[in-house]
Amino acid sequence: MNLRDIDVFHAIMTSGGAGAAAALLDTSQPAISRSLAKLEAELGFSLFDRIRGRLVPTREAQLFHAEVKANLVGLDRLKLRAAQIKEVGAGTIRVASLSALGHGLVPRAITAFSRKHPQVRISYQVRTSNVVRDLVASGSFDIGLAADEIDTNGVLHTVFTTPRAVCVMPRQHPLASRGVITPADLSGESFLALAPEDTVRLAMDKIFADYRVQPRILVETPYGVTIAILAAQGLGLGLVNPFIIADQMIQGIAVRPFEPAVHFRALLLRPPDGVNSGLVSDFVAELYAIRNAFAVAD
Repeated sequence: MNLRDIDVFHAIMTSGGAGAAAALLDTSQPAISRSLAKLEAELGFSLFDRIRGRLVPTREAQLFHAEVKANLVGLDRLKLRAAQIKEVGAGTIRVASLSALGHGLVPRAITAFSRKHPQVRISYQVRTSNVVRDLVASGSFDIGLAADEIDTNGVLHTVFTTPRAVCVMPRQHPLASRGVITPADLSGESFLALAPEDTVRLAMDKIFADYRVQPRILVETPYGVTIAILAAQGLGLGLVNPFIIADQMIQGIAVRPFEPAVHFRALLLRPPDGVNSGLVSDFVAELYAIRNAFAVAD
């Protein structure tokens, strides 16, 4: 027996005849007759009496159909389970993040999530915000965290966090004695700058112009973590997202507030047709919980 022959038998029983079964299964009536004859031969008993061109179920057919219906319920359960597996990516959550949140906040969320869902595989990448956006927009990734300068067309997005930028510098830097760093303090200083397209960099350029301050830019990079590492090596100072240094992974730096306030803005991204599965919702909840636990000031 094969499932196709069983489907034909079930279609005849539920539709009332070979012609109706052929229409239901989008096939020809001769194909229905051949499949039925094959099934009867394999079973070793007749399923229908042929009376004046009609198929009348035998007692054996009725008994057999009861078993078929019970097994079809099992098949429907298999189909439902397959859909559920597809919905959650076969037990995989795919996450991409910008660097500023990708080395501290997101790994902590991954750890908390994995302890609750040890059977779920997590695919994780730290990429630039534009790449994160493309990965999510294409449906390749379920969740993304990106800076707000991205093109948000083609993705669902919401503001995830808006932390206030802080100034990082070597611990021995003369400005480390200050309680607050101002634009005037940065005049002529070796400055580690974010990439020109970064919204915080654009805000800083405007502040420097307004205050008529010209720091000496040594390095431009899209990664705040690079700025913090270079600052720890004594190369200069710069403004970074506080989430980068919130877990104190980078040693040897002093961290000071900067006035006037400048804010980073990170977005949480989802595919436009992404399924809001329980696993995805649980992971997003962990992201927010870790964000709140860091207690970084907005």
